[in-house]
Amino acid sequence: MQRIFSQCIKELSQFRRDRLTLALAFILPLMTLIIFGFAIRLEVQNIPLAIQDLDNTPLSRAYIERLFATNKFIAANEQVQGYKAPELLIDRGIAKTAIIIPSDFNSRIKNDKASPVQVLIDATDTNNARVINNIIQSTTRAFLRNSQIQTNTPSNTSSTTLPNTDKIIPRIRIWFNPGRKESLYIVPGVYALILWVYPSLLTAIAMVREKEQGTMLQVYASDLRATELLLGKGLAYLIVAIGQSFCIMLIGAIIWNLQLAGSAMPLILGTLIFTADAVAFGLLIGVRASNQNAAIQVVSLIGFLTALLLSGFIYPLSNIPFPLSLVSNIVPARYYIEITRDAYVRGTGWAGVWFALGMLVILGLFLFNMARVGLKKMQLL
Repeated sequence: MQRIFSQCIKELSQFRRDRLTLALAFILPLMTLIIFGFAIRLEVQNIPLAIQDLDNTPLSRAYIERLFATNKFIAANEQVQGYKAPELLIDRGIAKTAIIIPSDFNSRIKNDKASPVQVLIDATDTNNARVINNIIQSTTRAFLRNSQIQTNTPSNTSSTTLPNTDKIIPRIRIWFNPGRKESLYIVPGVYALILWVYPSLLTAIAMVREKEQGTMLQVYASDLRATELLLGKGLAYLIVAIGQSFCIMLIGAIIWNLQLAGSAMPLILGTLIFTADAVAFGLLIGVRASNQNAAIQVVSLIGFLTALLLSGFIYPLSNIPFPLSLVSNIVPARYYIEITRDAYVRGTGWAGVWFALGMLVILGLFLFNMARVGLKKMQLL
């Protein structure tokens, strides 16, 4: 144990004297947190909407006002005048959707007849097109309910039509995040991304630096065992990683007002295990890489991309196609995201995250053992 602690103290002393490494350890994670926390938005906002109101009656204007009252749409830069084709605005990228209200809109509704309203949607981005379609349909239903309008509307797949008042009215309650704050979903995921990439990057660079400076040869010539060397370096950067986690979670609480929804113990234990996994991954890369550039590229390619795309951070895991869906099962960030989102959103505690904690332990032991075996082979050469 004395050798392990001595190695840990040596690494922390070198880390403290290197200003560039200090900046990499604390400034870049905070910048990443702020950029990702504010830049990533899954809910579409400020959709340019063009309106062609051929009826121009109080009822049609009330319908238009209802659409803009959702705070999802903004008026397109150019107004649709007369019978000018509104699809031209979509073709030019000025509008993402256009609504054409027919000239007999008011009269048909007053006579209890269906009044088709044509909706044109730019489906270049299929996800946004789906969201726009749902917003317009739900807004239309709300408009009819509030206006107490009933129409007999046939189904029509080629155009969006003002539907009839529903016979079944669901009363929806939103659990866990009733305010639908995207930060509650995004920021806990950013925690996993940061605490996976930067601790592993720091550890890998520290290991490779020993090779480039030639001090690793002295280690090979000494009686220091591979396990002791890895534990000493890993403990030092585990302490740094814990400091990183404290800083980013404190900033997240200050800026986005994130508060724990349940017990803090699963999050604390999960953070400790996950950062240890990240350090073990960095040790493995440092043992295998020949120089710092190679270590940085491997961490960026394997560590960052898998944590970003195969962890459920942005896209649901169910959307990942086979066989990449198999790879997602061995991505530690996937399980830590479950822990952080449970801690800040759901609050189910141990019952909801015990499997994720177990997987983090298994993956961490596997990564550390791979690094130990690789270093022992190098000592024998």
